[in-house]
Amino acid sequence: MRILGIDPGLRLCGYACLEVDGNTENLIEAGVIRIRADLPLETRLNQIAEDIQTILERFKPQIVAVEELYSHYAHPRTAILMGHARGVILQKTAAAGVQVKSFSATRIKKSLTGNGRASKEQVQRTIQTLLALPQVPEPPDVADAIAAALCCATTMTHIVDTHTGQSAY
Repeated sequence: MRILGIDPGLRLCGYACLEVDGNTENLIEAGVIRIRADLPLETRLNQIAEDIQTILERFKPQIVAVEELYSHYAHPRTAILMGHARGVILQKTAAAGVQVKSFSATRIKKSLTGNGRASKEQVQRTIQTLLALPQVPEPPDVADAIAAALCCATTMTHIVDTHTGQSAY
């Protein structure tokens, strides 16, 4: 099964494709979509939409894991703007007929490190160890996308049909 993890963003949008076979996860590819900050919002959203569609067509995931938005009360505008990017991603995923799973940042961190308030560095080092990567994934947007995909994979292995004993996915 292929899981595509996405960390929504308006300047950097992280993505990571994992191949999951039982309890084994292999990183197929991870990277970022870079969007110029000086472009109008609608142009940036269109670029995200086009790039996400290309990634979906290329990797053909069965599930897309997307990090939920978090907003600090002092910066509500940031959440609104990020919501635009996340909305475009969800729309393209729905148009491709791919199942979406959303996870909060604290749930993702807890599933990887055991601590929902783990630092970005802890998450990066855990990913490096779990996937036997030669170095920590950079930038943090890539690590966040890998972490979302790994969280989804972990969640899948823990959801088992009580009648058949098989994974519910």
